[in-house]
Amino acid sequence: MSGTYPSEPAFAAMRFFSLTPTLVSWSHSLIRQVRSRGAQRWQIEGEYPSSLSRSEIAPIIAFLLKQRGQYDTFTLVPPALWSDARGVATGTPLVHAPTPPSGRSIETKGWTPSQTGILLAGDFIKFAGHTKVYMVTEDADSDASGYATLSIEPALLSTPADNEAITVNSVPFTVALTSDTLDFGVEGPDIHDLKVSFVEVF
Repeated sequence: MSGTYPSEPAFAAMRFFSLTPTLVSWSHSLIRQVRSRGAQRWQIEGEYPSSLSRSEIAPIIAFLLKQRGQYDTFTLVPPALWSDARGVATGTPLVHAPTPPSGRSIETKGWTPSQTGILLAGDFIKFAGHTKVYMVTEDADSDASGYATLSIEPALLSTPADNEAITVNSVPFTVALTSDTLDFGVEGPDIHDLKVSFVEVF
């Protein structure tokens, strides 16, 4: 790990991709057959404003160059608009009663009790001992004891430990660059056309 990607200057635009490989085949009778191993990863693209001064963008370029192409990994925290939960998300969320690795739901505890929408569909979460980022797929409420069952995608890659902390705001993605080439345009004193693509690693 080589640090955390700079948050300033902020991206002007971001795009998220979810890759979920599926093996699809068609029989001679045109019946579709599908298989999946449950794999999934995120890819994120960021685009900077069309005109930034050298002093604004040089630290970004230096950080990118330091990654040695696709070699190193680092932490990327998207802007709060996407990395913070839309739900209430209060309390100190922890894993409760570990779920088998094939599970697409997980029991959690430590939330503020009796909250409707403690997390909402589309919120990202991350377990403290894992690098994979998951997405909540259904709205979840906390009960009177602060417990909540979260539906997530993809299925858990491994079982989180009981009492493992859950990050729901400023969710960090562990990523690498998708290319060995660093490309940016220069016009006069300003830098234009800097786009960066990251892929989740775990």
